[in-house]
Amino acid sequence: MNDLTSPGLASALNVPYYQPVGNECVLFEYAFHNRLPLLIKGPTGCGKTRFIAHMAARLARPLITVSCHDDLTAADLVGRHLIGDGQTVWSDGPLTRAVRQGGICYLDEVVEARKDTTVVLHPLTDDRRILPIERTGEELHAPDEFMLVVSYNPGYQNLLKSLKPSTRQRFIAINFDFPPAALEEKIVIAETGIAPVLAAQLVTLAGHFRQLKDHDLEEAASTRLLVYAASLINAGCDPVVACEAALVEPLTDDADSAQALLEVIKAIFGH
Repeated sequence: MNDLTSPGLASALNVPYYQPVGNECVLFEYAFHNRLPLLIKGPTGCGKTRFIAHMAARLARPLITVSCHDDLTAADLVGRHLIGDGQTVWSDGPLTRAVRQGGICYLDEVVEARKDTTVVLHPLTDDRRILPIERTGEELHAPDEFMLVVSYNPGYQNLLKSLKPSTRQRFIAINFDFPPAALEEKIVIAETGIAPVLAAQLVTLAGHFRQLKDHDLEEAASTRLLVYAASLINAGCDPVVACEAALVEPLTDDADSAQALLEVIKAIFGH
């Protein structure tokens, strides 16, 4: 396949820009061509969703994304009968649509879904590759082009929100983290067009903030938030004001912690 690490080439080919960090693109292709389900682990804002969109476009497959939550039911995924115009009509859910279309179904933050919901994935994640639809009596056989991808943030895992071993061991897995500084600078520049010196300062700032995770901050400063800050700066916003809005306030509600983070920002940007 073409090298799509260039933002210009990716845009020209209508492929979302993504900067590979390791061998994740190759592994995704191996999984796709061998009809293997994929689990992606990584912190919030490290590029998991962008990566899936990038790979779906590269492979020319439709992408159907489901943001999982506590109230997500099996019917939400598979489908249900709806009443309209005096008759009952079956409506496919996103998982069923992806199977019928031979697309990629991406379940974002799958651990947020109820455990009895994720059981519906089991027949699709072994050699059967089928989706039984009990309410219609159908048994859909997934075409070769169908792929199931799920993701979650291990930092949020606890006894109540984790994948059952019987589910987890049905997937191959890729571990994501924030990219090395040089690559993260390249990503911020590609996404926003910000000057390299400012991108370097933002990435340095993120490094300082990430050292505070699990101490003063529950979440690390994400690459996504760096892009937000860079976008504000590139539009003319003062760097300190931009970083406070994009990096401090989203990460903490504690006044003392916010003030400490603001001092780090001022030190880096020379205020």
